Amino acid sequence: MAPLRIALAQVNPTVGDLTGNAAIVLRQTQLAREAGAELVVFPEMMLTGYPVEDLALRESFQAASLAALDELATELVASSLGDIHVVVGYLGRVDPTAPDVDDDALGTPRGAPQNCAAVLFGGEVIAMYAKHHLPNYGVFDEFRYFVPGETPTVIRVGQSDVAIAICEDLWQDGGPVAQVSELGADLLVVLNGSPYERNKDDVRLELCARRAREAGCPLAYVNMIGGQDELVFDGDSLVVDADGTLLARAPQFTADLLVVDVGESHSSANRERLSDEAEVYSALVLGLHDYVIKNGFSSIVLGLSGGIDSALVAAIACDALGADNVHAVSMPSVYSSQHSRDDAADLATRTGLNYRVVDIAPMVSAYLGALNLTGLAEENLQARVRGTTLMAISNQEGHLVLATGNKSEISVGYSTIYGDAVGGFAPIKDVSKTTVWALARWRNELAEKNGETPPIPTSSIEKEPSAELRPDQRDSDSLPDYHVLDDILDDYVERDIGAEDLRAQGFDAALVERVLRLTDAAEYKRRQYPPGTKISLKAFGRDRRLPITNKWREPLADPR
Repeated sequence: MAPLRIALAQVNPTVGDLTGNAAIVLRQTQLAREAGAELVVFPEMMLTGYPVEDLALRESFQAASLAALDELATELVASSLGDIHVVVGYLGRVDPTAPDVDDDALGTPRGAPQNCAAVLFGGEVIAMYAKHHLPNYGVFDEFRYFVPGETPTVIRVGQSDVAIAICEDLWQDGGPVAQVSELGADLLVVLNGSPYERNKDDVRLELCARRAREAGCPLAYVNMIGGQDELVFDGDSLVVDADGTLLARAPQFTADLLVVDVGESHSSANRERLSDEAEVYSALVLGLHDYVIKNGFSSIVLGLSGGIDSALVAAIACDALGADNVHAVSMPSVYSSQHSRDDAADLATRTGLNYRVVDIAPMVSAYLGALNLTGLAEENLQARVRGTTLMAISNQEGHLVLATGNKSEISVGYSTIYGDAVGGFAPIKDVSKTTVWALARWRNELAEKNGETPPIPTSSIEKEPSAELRPDQRDSDSLPDYHVLDDILDDYVERDIGAEDLRAQGFDAALVERVLRLTDAAEYKRRQYPPGTKISLKAFGRDRRLPITNKWREPLADPR
C-alpha cells in the first residue's frame, strides 16, 4: 500500500456528554493534523460514550446523537479540519423510510438503533458503518439495544482503501474481516470499547495479528480509556502489519494519540508492558477516579480499620483523587485492638489523608441498652453503627462513601448489609483477598523504588485478618485459609465449575460443600452491594446474574 499516516485517538469519553465528547474529537483531530495525519480514528460510540445501555432505546437520545454528528462535521470545517478524514463512533439508527425496513419487527429494539461509525470529511458524513456482530455475553447485552449492520464500508484516503470494523466484528470469525480480504483493502481500522480484564491485552494482540494476516493488510486497533460504572477501559491501542508484526502500541490506562506511518518499513515495536499487579492497580485507580469525578463528586470518605482491605482502598483513593480529597474515619469499638488503631493512624500519616476518630462504643451501648442483642446480632450492630456514621458524614460533608470489602468476603457473605456494605462505590469488590495482599506489597515496593514513603503499614499486610467484632476474633474462625478459599471461588464463581469437579481437583468435599453453600446463600447481599471496578473474567453484577430465590444446589458425589 502507499504510505499513509494515521492517528489513533485513545481518549476518555463520558456517557451522555455529547458536547464534551465532540470537543475531545475536535482537540484530538487538531493534534492529529499537527502531526501530519491524513486519517484520525476514535473509539466505539465516541460521541455518546459507551456503553449507553437503555439510553440507546430513547428516541430523544438517538436524535441528539445524530444531531451531534452533523454539528461535529460542520465544526471540523469551521476549525479548518475539513480535509482530514475523521472516523468516529456514534449511536445511529436504521432509516425507517428505507425500503424493506420494519422498524417494529419482532425482536427489533424500539427505534432500531445501531452501533455505528461515521467518516467525516469536508463538512459531511461521507460514509457510515453499522456494527455487524453484537456481543451478548459477559457484560454485553447488545442484542437488546442494536440492530446489526450487514454491508462493508471502504473509504478512499489518499491512495489507500481503508475498511472499517467495530470491536466484536474483529472477535468473530468471518464477517467483516473476510470481506476486507475479498475487497482488497489496504488497511483495516477497528473502533473499540473493549473493557479491561486481567491478561486481556495479550489476547488482543494475538487476535489483531491473526486478523491482519487473514485480511492481508495492516490493522489499526483503537480503544478508549476510562471508567464507566463497573467497567474500566484500558486503551492499549495498537497497529500491526499485514504479517502480524506489531508496529506501534499505546500505553495502558493513559490518554494517547498514537501516530503511525502505515505502509512503510518499521522495526518491531517494543513498548514495556505493565506487570500484572501494576495493571490491576492502574485499573482500580482509574475506575475509582472516573466514577467519583464523572458522577459529580470531588472527595470520598471511608472507614479505616487498620486492616489490609481498608488500607489498600485508602491507598488507591489517594492515588486516584489526591490525599487532600480522601477522608478516613477510624471507628473503634470496645473490641478494637490498639495495634489496629495505631495502624490506621500510621497510614494516615504516611499518605497525608484527612483523618479523624469517632468512637462508636457509646452509640453501640445505647443500642444495646434498648435492644437485647447477643452473638452475631451484636457483632453486626457494630458494623451497622459504622455504616450509619459514614453515611451521616457523607450527608453532612458531601463525600462519596467507599465500601472496602473484597471479592472473597463478598462471595461467601462475610459482610454486613447496612454496615460495611454501605457506600456508593466499592473499589476492590472484584479483587480477591490474596490479590489484595499482592497489590499492597506491590504498591509499597513501588513507593520504595521511587524513594517515597510506602503508604501501607507493614503490620496491616502481615497481621492475621480479623473483623474485630468480638474478643480475639479471627477470619480463620469462620473461613478457610484465603489461599484455599480463593482457589475454590476462582473456579466456582468465574468459571462455573461444579462441586464434583472441584472435589476431583483435590479440594475437601465438606469444604467445597460449605463454600458453595455460603456463596449461593449470599446472592441477596451481593444484589445490594455497591458497584465496583471489574478486573476479573467474571465479576459480580452484570457478568454473573443468578436468581436470589433459588433451591438449586450443586450435586456432590459421595467420595467414598
